[in-house]
Amino acid sequence: MTGKQNPVLGFAAQPDVQDTLVHWRRWMESERNVSPHTLTAYIGDVATFLEFITGYQGKPPSMNDLAALTVTDFRSWLSHLAMKGIGSNSRSRALSSVRNLFRWLDRDGRLHNPAINTFSGPRIKRPAPKPLTVLDADRLLEESEKEPDEPWVGKRDRALFTLLYGCGLRISEALNLTRREAPLGETLRVTGKGNKERIVPVLPAVTEAVRAYMDACPYKQGPEAPLFVGVRGGQLAPAIAQRRMRDLRRLMGLPETATPHALRHSFATHLLADGGDLRAIQDLLGHASLSTTQRYTDVESEQLMQVYRSAHPRAKKTP
Repeated sequence: MTGKQNPVLGFAAQPDVQDTLVHWRRWMESERNVSPHTLTAYIGDVATFLEFITGYQGKPPSMNDLAALTVTDFRSWLSHLAMKGIGSNSRSRALSSVRNLFRWLDRDGRLHNPAINTFSGPRIKRPAPKPLTVLDADRLLEESEKEPDEPWVGKRDRALFTLLYGCGLRISEALNLTRREAPLGETLRVTGKGNKERIVPVLPAVTEAVRAYMDACPYKQGPEAPLFVGVRGGQLAPAIAQRRMRDLRRLMGLPETATPHALRHSFATHLLADGGDLRAIQDLLGHASLSTTQRYTDVESEQLMQVYRSAHPRAKKTP
């Protein structure tokens, strides 16, 4: 291998690449103002890439070599990472780091390589939703109302969590409701992501909990005021609801995945378990893509297998 040890990469590189990487790092620090942790990750990914190209081509690459790389070369690098057991999320991040470098090189007039942007990266596998069990969801709603210092706050929390679980709302959607929009009828109009509206049915349990909260709330404001308010009468902050959920899960011994958003996951999973139509659940959740909703089928299948393994007499026998 030719060239001197590079202070950015930690291994030898061609002089023109060495000089370029020093300027790129300086740009990342001063112009992009990235954190030291992020900068280390970017440099590590680029170093891994250039090490592969060095072995792939039999010599440290020059700037001209980087400009001449093809889609096949980039894909070979990603395949190499996969063969080493690097997960799709890490491979996707590594590709983003290398693309960041090549975009900067292009903008700075140092080289142009269109191949880096002509293929899709590894598909990132989103983590499966973590719903609560039906029993835990019911217990959580009951416990959420037990607020000895401010009884109306307990009713507020129960109303909010019942709404998330009973209608599958995102916490932002629930907290943005006004008193005029309170779910006291048979349906609720929700404004979700992308300012898209959807209509969801309202269960009697939701209506009952919301009405009890509104009757107990000491702040009787106008129809355009926020439905869910804090102890001083302003709009309830998401952090307050999340903190209340943390307290409840500690009290009940629930996992850290028991968050306000987990109630939305529970809504979808429990509907699916009871035979709900996937397309209908997609509409209720406001998902733009059915593939997002289909993640709940994986959860339901996993739960069914757990029940089978723990309950079926043949599953308990060893071969």
